[in-house]
Amino acid sequence: MASRYQEANARSDGYADAVDLRIPAHTLTCLPWRALEDRIAEWDRLALEASEPNPFFESWYLLPSLRNLPATDAVQVLCFEEDGRLAGLMPITRSPRYYRWPVPNLSSWVHDNCFCGVPLVTRGAEVAFWLALLRWADANPGSSLFLHMRGITDNGPLHTALTAILEADGRPSGIVHHEARAMLASELGPDAYLEAAMSGKKRKELRRQTNRLAERGLLRFERRHDTADIGPWADQFLALERSGWKGQAGSAMACDPGTAALLRQALDGAAARGRLERLTLSLDDRPIAMLATFLTPPGAYSFKTAFDEEFAAYSPGVLLQRENLVVLDRPDIAWTDSCASADHPMIERIWREKRGIVRLSIAIGGPVRRAAFQHLLRAERSRVTVEPAS
Repeated sequence: MASRYQEANARSDGYADAVDLRIPAHTLTCLPWRALEDRIAEWDRLALEASEPNPFFESWYLLPSLRNLPATDAVQVLCFEEDGRLAGLMPITRSPRYYRWPVPNLSSWVHDNCFCGVPLVTRGAEVAFWLALLRWADANPGSSLFLHMRGITDNGPLHTALTAILEADGRPSGIVHHEARAMLASELGPDAYLEAAMSGKKRKELRRQTNRLAERGLLRFERRHDTADIGPWADQFLALERSGWKGQAGSAMACDPGTAALLRQALDGAAARGRLERLTLSLDDRPIAMLATFLTPPGAYSFKTAFDEEFAAYSPGVLLQRENLVVLDRPDIAWTDSCASADHPMIERIWREKRGIVRLSIAIGGPVRRAAFQHLLRAERSRVTVEPAS
């Protein structure tokens, strides 16, 4: 029997046969991102109708990102409309560099705290969206040699539709990076999942750590979905994250006023739309582990977690994630993306499923540009080993 994750992200094998390379009568425009500030209501509607959920491109996250992060003036947004309704959206930028190489390219816009780059596209409009986007890129390449897509879910509905179009068109393209990060997706309940994921010895150790921690004071888990006290909770999270190794490395969100403002505004916006879950482990009302999760049915994104390193011997982050397994009982959530780096030492002790995330590069423009791109693609792919997620 297929899992809820497989059902929610089922590959449409009929795409390749059904693709019609004639461009449908839809509209795609490229707008400055500030033009979207007065279209939030329809943007939010699109997010609820999207083929694949991506909280990082929803209005309450993308706009705070663009408002608070540096060098965003050049970012534009591709808006795809169907019968006058917003049916697709993706931020895009023109970059003079391709990572460490001076190769101009068109690229989907993501940043260090954006953990998914899948466009928001109305369910059923995937093929029409990609056809319109590729036509636009062909007509407006500028100095860009190719189109680069980052943070795409491997074999999700959007990737499947794009792959079918590229194959039908014979357009040169290739996956240039693949990673498999931890995901939670199971028909098991929380207790059965933990038993299957961790040995009896490790579960016993978690119980021992819980008991020893409880000896130091009142130990309490709190799970919230409301909008109350969002500001104080965000401040506590920022302080907790900065108190540890991320603060020492300068990568904590509180280390930069822009990313701190992004977190505060995004949590506030997510909570206002019922898209936020806050989980806190506290000792005598002092937070020692915190987790913010974005709820985007049929999936969820484990956005940010932090723990007090003073209590590292008790594994507070693991204890919090054990409590977080309750999400398996939610009928509206089939899977949760960890948003963690591949082979993360903490989350992969508990979460055993994997989600593939890819970067792919696609030819655009005329024959000369495409031929030059193929040389670059061959050189890059000769250095890359792409393995699917298990």
